[in-house]
Amino acid sequence: MGQRPGMRAEQLTDAVAEHGEGPVWDARTGELASVDMHRGDLLLLDRAGTVRRRHVADLLAALRPRAAGGWVLGVRRGFALLDDDGTTPLGELWDDPDVRMNDGGCDPSGAFWCGSMGPPGRAALHRLDVDGTVSTPLSGLTVSNGLSWTPDGSRAFYVDSATGRVDVLRTEGARVVAREPFAKVDGVPDGLAPDAEGGVWVALFGGGAVHRFGPDGTLDAVVEVGASHPTACAFGGPDLDELWITTSTQETGPDGHNGALHRCLPGVRGIAPLPFRG
Repeated sequence: MGQRPGMRAEQLTDAVAEHGEGPVWDARTGELASVDMHRGDLLLLDRAGTVRRRHVADLLAALRPRAAGGWVLGVRRGFALLDDDGTTPLGELWDDPDVRMNDGGCDPSGAFWCGSMGPPGRAALHRLDVDGTVSTPLSGLTVSNGLSWTPDGSRAFYVDSATGRVDVLRTEGARVVAREPFAKVDGVPDGLAPDAEGGVWVALFGGGAVHRFGPDGTLDAVVEVGASHPTACAFGGPDLDELWITTSTQETGPDGHNGALHRCLPGVRGIAPLPFRG
């Protein structure tokens, strides 16, 4: 896949979120789910372009589909489950008011990992196993972001935004056995999405773009976004060939572009999101 710096995402909704994050394709319904984080709302975009909003927590950081139905959530200080009857918190993991959950994803075993953010070195990466056990595989972090496994489960792409790079984590069950730099990012890396060809797409917060890094870690494609603060990206659509991008008004205020959902067709397919099996 050669570099195509002229790619540009199309804005497909109004500004529907204050701080949009965590997009994930829900193949069960054919909808794109995302979060309006600080409002604690789940947003569901259908193929007709209609956005439905559901309030689920005081802060909703991340979510993934649950194999048994509903969703697993990262909320302010821990995990929760969501179904038609409402939200079931699974307990607070810490009491530090300056640390909150931020982003996450599921591993091939079906466990849900979600990382926190806070003052330098006080954040961590937490794992909710299918039996409800919680562990902390990685600590000493600052702004945990963008965690997604490769299809064979051998490694996960990961961002701590404070480092300015994408790393590869190698995991064994609930342990991180290696953490290796993968790509240096020119800007502030935020959420990410791997594709089926071994590349990874990274949203640049404040950079107005999504960058793709090829399997060797070199920049080989750029998507310009008509909003200055992209936060995360995910592949969606029936064929997983649409790259959806969330954005934030947090540092810009309302401008009609930040806070909206944007989409491009990058010419490569993504990977289906892994579900939580607990």
